[in-house]
Amino acid sequence: MIKYVALYRMPEDVEDFEKKYFETHYPLIDQTPGLVRQEIAKVTRTVVPGFLGDTQPYLLAELYFESKDAMKIAFGTDEWTAAGANLTEIGGMELVSMFTAEVVE
Repeated sequence: MIKYVALYRMPEDVEDFEKKYFETHYPLIDQTPGLVRQEIAKVTRTVVPGFLGDTQPYLLAELYFESKDAMKIAFGTDEWTAAGANLTEIGGMELVSMFTAEVVE
């Protein structure tokens, strides 16, 4: 299994960002073909201050796929493209670092 991880820094207007994220972006991601599950967590504590520089982590999104190939196929879908366009519209692209990670089982 592999996951696509998005780590968001604290937005200037948390309430506005959350409204847009959970009402528009989250449902779009859920429509992505091949997505096994989506987990969202709010960061409540940073154990190593300064690890991310001046950035205060805020939200962690983990999107799980069965394999690298399944994830690659998902990234080419209209649903994924729509979710990316939506993230740009709600200002999330300026707040996020994204990476992939293989799940160790």
